[in-house]
Amino acid sequence: MPHTKIKGRTRAQESSKAIERLYISMRHLFTRGFYKPMGISGDALREALLILRPEIYGSIAEEKVELNGLIYVIERLPEGIEECRYVNLTADEGYSNSHFKPIIPAKRRRTCFRIDKDQMNIEVTRGRSEIYDILTHLTFLFIESHKIAAKVLVNDEGETIREWKKLEDIVLHNRKLTRDNRDIMLAHMASILGRSFEETQNVHATLGEEQNPDRFFQIIYWLGNIAINEKVHTIKRAINFSPSLRERIGHHIYGEIWATNIKDVLNEQNLLNRPIHIISANMHSVMNSIYAPIVLPQQIKNNDTISLFELLSNDENEDLRKQVMDYAAENGLTYIKDTSGTNINVQVIDTAKIDMSKTQYSIENSLNASGKPVLIVMDYAFGEQAYETMDELLKPYVCGNNKKHHLNIESVSIMGKAGILEGGKGDIMIPSSHIFEGTADNYPFKNQLKKRMFEGCGVDVYTGAMVTVLGTSLQNKDILSFFHDSTWKVTGLEMEGAHYQKAIQAAAKIRGNISSKVKVRYAYYASDNPLETGSTLASGGLGTTGVLPTYVITEKILEQIF
Repeated sequence: MPHTKIKGRTRAQESSKAIERLYISMRHLFTRGFYKPMGISGDALREALLILRPEIYGSIAEEKVELNGLIYVIERLPEGIEECRYVNLTADEGYSNSHFKPIIPAKRRRTCFRIDKDQMNIEVTRGRSEIYDILTHLTFLFIESHKIAAKVLVNDEGETIREWKKLEDIVLHNRKLTRDNRDIMLAHMASILGRSFEETQNVHATLGEEQNPDRFFQIIYWLGNIAINEKVHTIKRAINFSPSLRERIGHHIYGEIWATNIKDVLNEQNLLNRPIHIISANMHSVMNSIYAPIVLPQQIKNNDTISLFELLSNDENEDLRKQVMDYAAENGLTYIKDTSGTNINVQVIDTAKIDMSKTQYSIENSLNASGKPVLIVMDYAFGEQAYETMDELLKPYVCGNNKKHHLNIESVSIMGKAGILEGGKGDIMIPSSHIFEGTADNYPFKNQLKKRMFEGCGVDVYTGAMVTVLGTSLQNKDILSFFHDSTWKVTGLEMEGAHYQKAIQAAAKIRGNISSKVKVRYAYYASDNPLETGSTLASGGLGTTGVLPTYVITEKILEQIF
C-alpha cells in the first residue's frame, strides 16, 4: 500500500495556528489577572504575532519600524498610552464620577483614564473581543518600541546615539521647532526608524495636532525610552485586569441593561405589540434616507438623492444634519443615548408618525397605525458583543407587574463594513453564510437581500460566504487567500456576523423568544481589501467612497421593510 508523503506546513496553516495560540494565550493571561508583556509571560503573544505577521501591522517582523501600523494603533488607543508603564483593563467601576478626565481614542469608542504619569486605565465594556483588540495593539506597540531601543542603544550601560539625545532634548524640554529645525529632526528620526525621510515626514504630518504639531516625536521618544528602561534597567511594563472585569466578562451585564433601556422606551410609547424591525447600522443612514429628502428637497441634484447624502456626510454641513435630526425628533424618531457602557446608541423610529407620502417609500402592508412598522436602529457592535446585545434584545420584556411581552420581531437587518477578498473599497458583499474563524461553526441562512437587487446601482456586488474573524488586526494574506481560494469560497471578512446569527437562530429556532419565520438581511460594504498591498485598513478610511454603498444598502433594506 503506498504511503502518502507528509508535507510541510503551509503559511496559511502556520498563520491559523498562530491565531489559535494568540487567543489561548490572551484568555490564559486574562484568567491569570496580570502579565509583563516583554517578559516571559508575554513571550507567547509576541512570538505568535511575529509568526503571523498580520497585513495591518506591515513590517512588524522586520528591523525597520512599521509606520502605517503605528498610526492605525495610536488612533485606537488612548492618547498618552506610549508614556505609561502600567496599563490596567477595568470594567465600568465609577471612574467617570472622579476628577479623572475621560480620554476617548480618535478611532475607537472606549473610555480611558490617565491615573498618573505611569498608569493608564482602559474601561472594557464590549466583551472579550475588545480585550483581544487592545492586547493585540499593545503587543504590536511594545514590539515596535524594542526595535527603536535596539536602534539607539550603543551599549548595555544605556549609552545612546547622537540622534536620540537630540530627540530627548526636544521632547523633555518641549522645545518649539522652526521649519528648518523640524526637518533636521525628521532626518534624525528617519535614521532611528530605518525609514526614508519622506515616509517619516508623512507620518509626522498625519499624527500632528493643531495644539501639538510634533506629537510624533513625543510618541517615538516615549516608546523608545520605556523600552530602553526595560532593556538596561529591567524596569518592566505590566498589564493588569481588574477583579471586577474578570468577574463580569461573559455575563451580558452591559447588554442586559442596554436592551432593557430600549424595551422601556418601547413600553412607554406603546410600541411593544407593533411589528418591529431591527437594523444594525450607523446612526445616520436610516434617519437620512427617510427624513432628509423631506427636509432638504432643494439640496437634491438631478433627482439623485445620493447627492444629498454626500452633502450630509461632509464635515462642514453640521447645520444641515441638525435640521434633519430636529425634524426627525419631532416626527417619530426617539434617540436613546447609551448609558449602559456598551457604547451602542439606538434610534427608535415609529413610522406611524411619519407622512410616508413625502418620502420615497410607501408602507404597503399595513393600512392602520397598529400595523405600521417600528424600526430599532442600533449602532455597530464590536465582535462578540454582537451576540450579547442581540441575544438580550430578542428576549421577552418583563414589565413592572412581572408580565412577559414577547416582541413582535419581523426582521433583523445587519449592515456593516467588512474586508473584501475580491473587488475593492466601496464594493458590496451579500453573504450566503457566516463561518466562524478558528472553529468548525458555520451559519447558513436565507438572506432576503440578493445580488440581482443591486444591479444598476453603480456599485460592484459580490456574493458568497463571509468569515467572522477573531480580530481584523490578526489577518494575513496567507490565511485569507486560503479562505478565498479553497472550497470555502469566502468573499469577505468581518467581526460580528456569526455572533449576530447565533443569537438570532437561538432566539427563533430553540428558545422561542421570537417567530421562527423572522427574516434576516445581511449586506456589507468594503472598507479595505487586505489581499492588496496598500489597501488594508491601515491605509486609511473610505472617505466619500463609502456614501454610495452605505445608502444603496440602506435603501434596499427599507424597501423590503416597507
